[in-house]
Formats: sequence, structure tokens, C-alpha cells
Amino acid sequence: MELRRDVFQAIADPTRRAILLLLAAQTMTAGAIASNFDTARPTVSKHLQILTECELLKQEQNGREIHYHINAKKMKEVADFIEPFREMWDDRFNKLEAIMKNYKPKD
Repeated sequence: MELRRDVFQAIADPTRRAILLLLAAQTMTAGAIASNFDTARPTVSKHLQILTECELLKQEQNGREIHYHINAKKMKEVADFIEPFREMWDDRFNKLEAIMKNYKPKD
């Protein structure tokens, strides 16, 4: 039975979000990623496995090393899902800002 990971459960974890932020800038090996955290390397490897299983990361073999990088296509799917919510909240905050600009306190 194949285990299917949910993308949103994966990014709910702060360590996994931090890994994604690290990899947004550059491709890194598991060891290089682990060096940024105060946890055991097997713990970071488990986080990498989860991110890879839900396709947020891709692995690329380079000699004996495995380099991890962001899967831009999957990240775009996540962003596309979130976009309508961002637009809704932007609209609400813009309306609130307009109301507050016209608000005049009673003297």
C-alpha cells in the first residue's frame, strides 16, 4: 500500500517550512540541510522524506550525494490553491482600511 502524504500536513510542521525556505535559495544535500538545525540528522532525513513523498522536493543524484531542490510545479499548485484566500483577505483588509481612513473620532 502506497502512503500518500498531504501537502498541507507536510507544510504544517515548522521544521519542514524552514527546510523549504532553505531550499528556495539553493540546492542542498541532506547533511548541509541538517547542519542548519539543532536536531539529529535522522530527524531531518525524515522531514526530507515527507517533503519528497508529497512532491514538494525533488532529489537529484550527483555522484554519491543526493541533492534536494524545490519542486516548483508542486509549489505552484499549493500557491494556486491558497491564492483565492489571500485575495479574499486582501479585499477585507482594504475595505477595513478604507473605513478607518474615513473614521473621525468624536471630540
